[in-house]
Amino acid sequence: MTSLGIIIGVTSVILLTSIGNGLKKYVTDQFDSLGANSIFISPGRVFNDNGGFSQSGAIMTTSFSLKDVTNLKRKLDNVEITPANGVFVDISSPFNTQKSIEIDGSTQNFGINNNLAPSEGNGRWFTEEENSKKTPVIILGYQLAQDLFPNSSALGKKVIVKGKTLKVIGVSDKKGSSFGGPSFDKQGYIPLNVAFDLAGNNDIQSIIVKAKNKDSIESTKKQITKIMLEKYDEDAFSVFDSSQLLSSINSIISVLTISLTGIAAISLVVGGIGIMNIMLVSVTERTREIGLRKAIGAYPRAILIQFLIEAVILSCIGGTTGILLGYLGTLAIKSFFPAQVTISSVILAFGVSSLVGIIFGVAPARKASKLSPIEALRYE
Repeated sequence: MTSLGIIIGVTSVILLTSIGNGLKKYVTDQFDSLGANSIFISPGRVFNDNGGFSQSGAIMTTSFSLKDVTNLKRKLDNVEITPANGVFVDISSPFNTQKSIEIDGSTQNFGINNNLAPSEGNGRWFTEEENSKKTPVIILGYQLAQDLFPNSSALGKKVIVKGKTLKVIGVSDKKGSSFGGPSFDKQGYIPLNVAFDLAGNNDIQSIIVKAKNKDSIESTKKQITKIMLEKYDEDAFSVFDSSQLLSSINSIISVLTISLTGIAAISLVVGGIGIMNIMLVSVTERTREIGLRKAIGAYPRAILIQFLIEAVILSCIGGTTGILLGYLGTLAIKSFFPAQVTISSVILAFGVSSLVGIIFGVAPARKASKLSPIEALRYE
């Protein structure tokens, strides 16, 4: 019971730092799947002057056009340009109906660049010819295919989208969601020109430019910005790469993790107060013992160190137990979230628990060391 506050505090600190580290790893893996050389062109201002996210966010005050894509292709060398447009539609099959589904329209490169292309045996991605001819084909996300065709394969079947019949040519592998956004598994993917027909306009919501290599990312971003400024105001668009976006997201995660860990650390203070109170009671109960030791020659310093060591041992026992429980809790979380226990978090938790024992053990230890041996021996 004496160490319970320390146990709870250390367990909470280990769990929260593990979740924070896991979240960073998850975000990093998501960006790796997008490709290290990807540069994104988005409407509105995504980042503020300090490098963080703009408070207003990327408000869709601007939309791009095919002329912008053509202009970029004409002026940029050794890059791959992929426009994208999302459309919210109702989609149905002979077996089921699912509403408010987002269908992404893009070119033949989109599936490969985002690891969405179906694996062998699950169909294929659409071709550039199918895009140019507005061939009514669609690739279904894993869960969307299950919902629309629960008892059979979706390949080769037909779905109805806004009164238009589309043929299913592929089913993406199970992917999940990205950054807490909509799940890739519940989306559909169609040729860009088919998406234009469904949306009733030729607007492009985002453009992805794949640079030749990492070394050329910065120079390519500057070129893109210069080209876009020929037509749009500075605040009308944002040009950023995955590392810039990753840095901003990780800084937010770090602040959140530190804040939550600080709140959890309050339990350590409560635990330290508990240890101090128990040790003060222990000094009172062991008054005659202390008096006897001092009477036969024990120095006050020896008494102080004895009680200080006892307080630190109590804290270390609580800290070790908390680390063990935190590790077991992390293993339980790891089955559905990539939580990670790091050596630094263990050292921090154990160090803080030891420090709490020292700080809150000083008062009882000093009280014991200052007892008069004559008064202590007479104490009943």
